[in-house]
Amino acid sequence: MIKECRICGEKKEISRKLGICINCIRNNFEQALPFIEDTHRNIKREYNMPEAPPQKGIPCGFCINNCRMNRGEVGYCGMRKNRAGKVVPQSGSEDTALVECYYDSLPTNCVSMEFCGEKNTHRKKNLAVFYGACTYDCLFCQNWHYRKVTHAMTVDEVASWTDENTACICYFGGDPTPQMLHALKVAERVDVRVCWETNGAFSRGLAKRVGKTAFDSGGTIKVDLKAYSESLNIALCGSSNRNTLSNFVYIYESFHRRDPPILVASTLLVPGYVDKKEVSRIASFIADLDPTIPYCLLAFHPQFGMRDLPYTSQTHAYECLNAAQKYLTRVRLGNIWLLR
Repeated sequence: MIKECRICGEKKEISRKLGICINCIRNNFEQALPFIEDTHRNIKREYNMPEAPPQKGIPCGFCINNCRMNRGEVGYCGMRKNRAGKVVPQSGSEDTALVECYYDSLPTNCVSMEFCGEKNTHRKKNLAVFYGACTYDCLFCQNWHYRKVTHAMTVDEVASWTDENTACICYFGGDPTPQMLHALKVAERVDVRVCWETNGAFSRGLAKRVGKTAFDSGGTIKVDLKAYSESLNIALCGSSNRNTLSNFVYIYESFHRRDPPILVASTLLVPGYVDKKEVSRIASFIADLDPTIPYCLLAFHPQFGMRDLPYTSQTHAYECLNAAQKYLTRVRLGNIWLLR
């Protein structure tokens, strides 16, 4: 939607909820921040979640938000809570999570499927494990309905979904992070390939365990690099991407494997915000580690707080594709049926 930026007054492709343009986010962040914070507070309030990470009490330590919760207080993710002086999931136990499971026939439509160890597998299935919480508050969230997940399952119940025809598990959401210990316990009980789809904003301790689980099982970690610029990440997702970028480097250096790759990166091409400049910076960051790391650019479907924006255009998509290919050798464009 072409709107007038509430800071600079220029008319650009701008989300109604955010109300500010990419240039002001990048170049005038101090003035943009109050608009950004108000936008995320309003969305969090709508879903009865904390409007900002609490800063007093016992530390959670799971992610970039560094929540500290007093007794009875809930973290920014809405999932982790101080119960009687101990930070645990809302379920009361790390052994129970708000999660939904279903099967996909292999090969699936997974973003990283063409790079996956199961890309040539047929007549078997993937177990999709969809967690109902997230550490980010992405305005463009394509799976925003994770907030509606109310079904609770124990570790053993999720593990029981695997059988002789299950080749792999994929954890996603939302994001597995707020209920990460549940996911890790499931992984310990099954003998299949374990893959993760995540924003990568978890702590370094969790990064080590996620990396080892994927490496040992032959799985892949697909990290959503929403942005390279910290200011843009905060604007779009409500949180910094410092952990995401540092964990990406850490996992690559600690668990490097080329085939199947330990890491696959993806970026959603949000019109007006994630442009070829941003994609170039992300691709350059990845290439500094290894230019053969797969990178998936995804067409945007108007959703959640940015449903007033258009679908990604073909021009936008191919400009970003060409920009990424200057740095990386394995770049693909996904969701191309959405391009306008």
